[in-house]
Amino acid sequence: MKVILLKDIQDVGKNGEIKEVADGYARNFLFKQGLAKLATADAVALVKAQKEKRIRELEKELQVSQQAAGRLDGAEIEVKVKSSDGGTLYSGVGPDKIVNESRKQLKIVIQPGQVDLKKGIKECGEHRVKIKFPHNLEAELIVRVSAEQ
Repeated sequence: MKVILLKDIQDVGKNGEIKEVADGYARNFLFKQGLAKLATADAVALVKAQKEKRIRELEKELQVSQQAAGRLDGAEIEVKVKSSDGGTLYSGVGPDKIVNESRKQLKIVIQPGQVDLKKGIKECGEHRVKIKFPHNLEAELIVRVSAEQ
């Protein structure tokens, strides 16, 4: 019997796949547990249309990520923070501050989770920060931290 899997099932297949399984296994387990449905012609056509739509969405997302990474790679932003006379910052520069400044200065929207910063920047100077994008794309942003007067 041909079924469309509604969830990932170990040793059978992944969500959205069309699989041939034993009739009893389909009726007594997969259908009752809500793990699969019968692969009718309409259902198969719907699954194929959804896969094609998802592929188009992923291609568009990749294109947008490539453009953003290209614009961001090697770009510089300046972050001014309050510091002591000795140059020690009162508060560190974290992902939120980097996101806000890149939005203001470069007009590029990124999320705090994309900023690969192990710990906040605690000193003035030039720092290289990696920005991670979907599809394993990365960009390196130069963050210049200076004391605010």
